[in-house]
Amino acid sequence: MGHSMPLNNVTEFILIGLTQNPYLQKILFFVFLFIFLFTVLTNGFLFITISLSPALSAPMYFFLTFLSFVDAFYTCVTTPKMIIDLLFQRRNISFNSCLTQIFVEHLLGGSEIILLIVMAYDRYVAICKPLHYTTIMRPGICRLLVVVAWTGGLLHATVQIFFVVNLPFCGPNIIDHFMCDLFPLLKLACRDTHILGMVMAANSGAMCLLVFTMLLISYIVILNSLKSLGSEGRRKALSTCISHFTVVVLFFVPCIFTYTRPVATYSVDMLITVFFAILTPMFNPIIYTVRNTEVKNAMKNLFKKRVN
Repeated sequence: MGHSMPLNNVTEFILIGLTQNPYLQKILFFVFLFIFLFTVLTNGFLFITISLSPALSAPMYFFLTFLSFVDAFYTCVTTPKMIIDLLFQRRNISFNSCLTQIFVEHLLGGSEIILLIVMAYDRYVAICKPLHYTTIMRPGICRLLVVVAWTGGLLHATVQIFFVVNLPFCGPNIIDHFMCDLFPLLKLACRDTHILGMVMAANSGAMCLLVFTMLLISYIVILNSLKSLGSEGRRKALSTCISHFTVVVLFFVPCIFTYTRPVATYSVDMLITVFFAILTPMFNPIIYTVRNTEVKNAMKNLFKKRVN
């Protein structure tokens, strides 16, 4: 098999899916359909609420609209295909669709990582440098930080897809997963991908680990500086920080587990991916609204206006 051979011997992949049990497939179909609709609606509602509420004009909420957008978009990339596949025995995805799915997943995942750093930085400035907050986090800077998040996500996704796009695939074409991802795809390439796998793990895994450590340190600094605030200020700041940190943990722990290790697929991988790709985008709007009185009030006011 020479190097001149075209890599597109494989024009499509077959996804094994979550389960082969027909009864369980039907149950999961309704469970994930509910989760999908709930995720899109809650993130959409949070996005609209912040966009239309003058009371929520702080930078924190500006970043939160983008987080909601990323989460809603992310769930639309992975979940609908999985839901439809639960109804059919043949779960195929074309080669190009598979690569597109991986690219968009990493674009959104990379953007969200940077966005979570930006949101932590925003909280750090608000709590540790309150007098300079309005000058540091002015609208132009906030918009620039969002552009940086998208650009970083784009670069990360481009690097990841660049690794895969030139790999030769000559069969088998069965992916032991419910969606396309890098490691299951590497296992199918007809050449040794050990070194490549380590480079990819370094690109995604090291990024997750490094950022998570940075965020952990930043929250320790923030919590330490809360001592200087009054009890009301401390309560409010703590509430916001707990929301942020919960989202950070939900995002980074599965990310670190998936990408900071040699290329191997474990039986628990699919569960981790379900949590990471499907449940986390659902939790984020709940976490931010349940602990935030301003958002809850804005939602009530918006609802009253619509009803009236």
